[in-house]
Amino acid sequence: MSWRVLTAHGHRVTFATPDGRPGEGDDIMLTGVGLDWWGRVPLLKHLAAVGLMLRANGDARAAYRAMIIDPAFLAPIRWEAAAEADFDGLLLPGGHRARGMREYLESPTLQALVAAFFAADKPVAAICHGVLLAARSQAATGQSVLYGRKTTALTWRLEGSASKIARLTRRWDPDYYRTYPDGPHQPEGYMSVQQEVTRALADPADFIDVAPDAADHSRKTSGLSRDSLRDERPAWVVRDGTYLSARWPGDAHTFARQFAEILPA
Repeated sequence: MSWRVLTAHGHRVTFATPDGRPGEGDDIMLTGVGLDWWGRVPLLKHLAAVGLMLRANGDARAAYRAMIIDPAFLAPIRWEAAAEADFDGLLLPGGHRARGMREYLESPTLQALVAAFFAADKPVAAICHGVLLAARSQAATGQSVLYGRKTTALTWRLEGSASKIARLTRRWDPDYYRTYPDGPHQPEGYMSVQQEVTRALADPADFIDVAPDAADHSRKTSGLSRDSLRDERPAWVVRDGTYLSARWPGDAHTFARQFAEILPA
C-alpha cells in the first residue's frame, strides 16, 4: 500500500532485500487460506471463513498485485548496498511471524542504516514491526534512535487479540501472529512489539496509543476497521519531527500519505 501511495505522489521507490532478489508477501495473509482451524485438512484447507476476515482486504491485494510487477520491485538492491546518502527517506514496513521477520528485525546492517537516517535527520517512517527495527537501532549515544521521541507501533491490544484468534483457529501454529513469543517466566505480552518498543523509550508515556476520548475511538481500536484514501477515521499515526509511525495495515493509507508529504518534493 505504501508503494502505491508514494508513487502516486510522484516519489521513486527503491526496494531492498537481504539477497537482492524480489521479496514475497505472506501467502496466508494474501489469501486467508490457513487461518481456519481446518487449514491443514487436505480437502478443506482451501476453504476460508475466518481467513476471509483476517486476510488483506481487496484494496491491499490489488496494490500488491500491481507492486509485484513493478520494475523497481523486481530489481531490489541488497541491504548492504543501501546507503543513507543515496536516498531522501526510509520506510520500514511491518509484518509478523518468526519466519521472514526475525532476519529483518535482527539485522545489524539495517539497524546501522536506520541509525544513519536518524543521525542525518532524514524522514523515517515505520509501521507495525518496522517500529521494532527502529527501536533496536542505536544512536551514537548507545541508546535507541527512538529514545526521546514519541511513537506508536503495533499495540499489544491488536497483537494479543490476533494471537488469541490464532490459538483457536490455527492450533498447529499458535504463535503465527507472535514474532517473539513470551518466555516461560515472562508476563503476558512482555515480548510484544509494544512492550519492547516502550522499553527503548525515554519515558513509557512516549508510546502514544489512541486516547479513550479520541474521536472515532472504536474505529481506531477495534482491529476490524481499516482506513482508505477516502476515510482516515480508523487510522492512528504519530508524527515526531521527520519521524512517522503507525500500528498496523489498518493505518497504511494515512501513514503512506503523510510520509509522502514529509518527503522532499
